Amino acid sequence: MKIAVIGGGPAGLMAAEVAISRGAQVEVHEAMPSVGRKFLLAGKGGLNLTHSEPVESFLSRYGARRAYIQPLLEQFGPEALRAWARDLGIETFVGSSGRVFPSDLKSAPLLRAWLRRLRQDGVTIHVRHRWSGWDEIGALRFATPQGERFVQADAVILALGGGSWPQLGSTGAWVPLLADRGIPIEPLKPANCGFDVNWSEHLRTRFSGHPVKPVLISGKTHEGKEFRQQGECVVTETGLEGGVIYSLSALLRDEILATGTAIINVDLAPDRELSRIIRELSRPRGSRSMANHLKRCVGIEGVKAGLLREYVPKEKFSDPACLATAIKALPIPLIAPRPLAEAISTAGGVSFEALDDQLRIRTLPGVFCAGEMLDWEAPTGGYLLTACFASGYAAGAGAVAWLGSTGSKCQN
Repeated sequence: MKIAVIGGGPAGLMAAEVAISRGAQVEVHEAMPSVGRKFLLAGKGGLNLTHSEPVESFLSRYGARRAYIQPLLEQFGPEALRAWARDLGIETFVGSSGRVFPSDLKSAPLLRAWLRRLRQDGVTIHVRHRWSGWDEIGALRFATPQGERFVQADAVILALGGGSWPQLGSTGAWVPLLADRGIPIEPLKPANCGFDVNWSEHLRTRFSGHPVKPVLISGKTHEGKEFRQQGECVVTETGLEGGVIYSLSALLRDEILATGTAIINVDLAPDRELSRIIRELSRPRGSRSMANHLKRCVGIEGVKAGLLREYVPKEKFSDPACLATAIKALPIPLIAPRPLAEAISTAGGVSFEALDDQLRIRTLPGVFCAGEMLDWEAPTGGYLLTACFASGYAAGAGAVAWLGSTGSKCQN
């Protein structure tokens, strides 16, 4: 039985590994000149493979799609992922935040070891093969440097990624190919993304690129859902990005879609109580400038002081209670998420309702889907990669099981 895997990211490669280990002949087709490009870039700052937190907390990270992701993680979850890496000769460790990393913090050694094993097991990898759908007899069509190529397969696993970082291969070009066949697809949206803010020219010019830390971001949606998260963010030319923003991005994006804006309250001094700040700011400042007074009394300077001046009228700086209140809850309106191409990951994709429990498209016999092209999202912290691996595992196992149970070839 021959299985074609389209997409050479973690989901596709895991699907290939599982399928060949269960007796299938497997060929991987990748549009880019090499596989795993987004995986390699994700490891530049230290590859965050998964997370060590308790199962219930881990599952909660998948929000409304938890019910669909949970069965996948029960087959191949965080511990299985760590054991898999160990089998490749890559040890992992748990960082202070609970995140799990390879011992050398790098993705390249893991990918090299993985590709070596896949090739030894018999997986064939074709690069520069861009999928363009099916022909009239059901053969897969690929655009290659040598011209169009047609491939027959008994089953197909699509692991084509979302629409973020298109320069690395996740272009979302598969959407019309499946939509034309009536497959329900939720619109692709940015996830783990930054947001636009209408900065003044002064703040944009003076503080773009400056980290804001620590901060605590809180607020309430139009439906009354409260949110509260501490961390760090960065002022950019267009708005705000960074870890604490990414962790709330799904909620903030949906709030903007629903109402046109999302208001976040930024606590610029999360380690100090409001009453203490009022007391400190009420001290006579004598000949000190307001900038020095803020720095000495509350530790507010640089970009944090710039943000205060962006949103607090000059006359309010002489009122300790008003100024302290702004320091503890500075309202900043977010007006739009950054474009999908800039996002770390993608929300939306092939609807789970279109798939069976083996990730097979119900209306396309023998066609399975895996990875970020499915309609789910999760915050950074290892949750994205874990679910991509898990869905690839499920699709690979599902394709072999389907072929074994039907003995039929896919007709599309």
